[in-house]
Amino acid sequence: MATPAAPPAAGEAPGASPIRPSPPGPDARRRGRLDAGAAVDVDARTAERLKRGRVPIDGRLDLHGLTQAEAHVALVGAVRSGAAQGRRCLLVITGRGDWGGTERGVLRRMVPRWLNEPAIRPHVLAFAEAQPRDGGGGALYVLLRRRR
Repeated sequence: MATPAAPPAAGEAPGASPIRPSPPGPDARRRGRLDAGAAVDVDARTAERLKRGRVPIDGRLDLHGLTQAEAHVALVGAVRSGAAQGRRCLLVITGRGDWGGTERGVLRRMVPRWLNEPAIRPHVLAFAEAQPRDGGGGALYVLLRRRR
């Protein structure tokens, strides 16, 4: 006898398979929480190069027009895929969210949280707000961990 599926959580699309965080690994305590521009897992020189937009962009992800659930799935997929392909830096375009709605900048606010989730945090070394030429406050540079 099959058990009925649980109803979708708030903000989750019906029928979508939610991405559940995996349990923390043995080195989860070593990795700190990432904040924009902070150098947790990288040296100061690399962090500065990332902030200044001096790391070559290997891939782009534009989240404009996506729901929060769609954007989350797209971000997880892009980070995992980019890491598997050996990409180093992704440009994630969230948009500024200044359209005047009641919740402004939802994706801009959520992407940094999602980058800290256990499902993709092991692939992310650092992230920083993009330079104006690459989208400024409406985009992030995401530095991915190199494959070993």
